[in-house]
Amino acid sequence: MNFYLKSTFLLTIILAIGLFFFLKASSKDRTTTIEIDSSRTPVDALTLICNWLKLRGWQQFGGDTQSKILTFKGQVISSTFLAIFLTLLGGLGSCCLGLVIIQIYPELQWWPILLGLVGGPLSGIIYAKRSSREETFEMRLINEEDSRPTKLRLRAHRDELISLENELKEVLDLKTDGSLFKTPI
Repeated sequence: MNFYLKSTFLLTIILAIGLFFFLKASSKDRTTTIEIDSSRTPVDALTLICNWLKLRGWQQFGGDTQSKILTFKGQVISSTFLAIFLTLLGGLGSCCLGLVIIQIYPELQWWPILLGLVGGPLSGIIYAKRSSREETFEMRLINEEDSRPTKLRLRAHRDELISLENELKEVLDLKTDGSLFKTPI
């Protein structure tokens, strides 16, 4: 096996590893907890957030009046476009791996190209299954019921919290530490 085949084989394997880690990261749990302050009364703030959540498809699942917690549940569906795109990438990558294997082991003839029939659908199915899940949005009132400012502790998916902060910042007069908009790197 010459140098070109070794390097091409290595690069193809690295691309397959990259696809694996992308599939793993696409279904990673990104639940975050933040605390927000609002100049509104607790009843107004909770009502506005509850109505906003219901408009976005969340359903109130329950709550606990003792610990002042409201819980919402919602179903996250996988992106059809991304599933198709990953199926195509997985299929092409698997076919490329098959072509490299043919160059290394010519006695296998054209059989390794059939890896594309396995790798493509497998990557799309893995993404679709792992990224579809039920998410939870929890709100907890930290301060007393009539005191201002209203302090809430929110626990939900990071993207939902960013959407809440972007869309309700002015209506609720939210004050946060801005940690949602900072990258961890």
